[in-house]
Amino acid sequence: MARSAKLLLLLAAVIYILAASFAVPASAARRRAVRLQLYMHDIAGVTAVQVVKGTGPLHPSMPPGNRHFGDTTVMDDLLTEGPSLESSPVGRAQGSYVLAGLVDPVVVVTATFKLTHGPYNGSTLVIAGRDEVLAEVRELAVVGGTGKLRRASGHVLWRTVEVLEAGAHYVLELDVYASLPATAASALATN
Repeated sequence: MARSAKLLLLLAAVIYILAASFAVPASAARRRAVRLQLYMHDIAGVTAVQVVKGTGPLHPSMPPGNRHFGDTTVMDDLLTEGPSLESSPVGRAQGSYVLAGLVDPVVVVTATFKLTHGPYNGSTLVIAGRDEVLAEVRELAVVGGTGKLRRASGHVLWRTVEVLEAGAHYVLELDVYASLPATAASALATN
């Protein structure tokens, strides 16, 4: 009898350990996924204006516009549902980027996506990170948000899908993978 009780206790312990190893972490269970696909239109001299001419060396592999180390551009780029400039607008990407790579063609981006249509109308996402401009896919961080996206965290996969007007108009596809604290999301839904 004692032997079967020990065996039953051992079996219960193994089941508990296996169940715990496959359980979703409590922190993940308290977050809600947010998935967005946006297109950003960065148009030199119109929505993206260079405000600082870097005094560093020329970077020959960079596209025209930001070619010197330290070149700084501010942007107020249109965000759309599709890649066409005529697609439905969904917001603005406002911020700046700086040519920060002496060897690699890298800009450091800080931007706030102000969403003006859809379920997150009036909310913002804050994006920051390293954009190795010649790479096919770049990953930047979602470091925060406001409104219905308050306390967002995650990442954005950033791709150049088209270059128009002899390099003056860049169309970027932005795939946002973020999450929100479930408590913040439910509190906002009731307001």
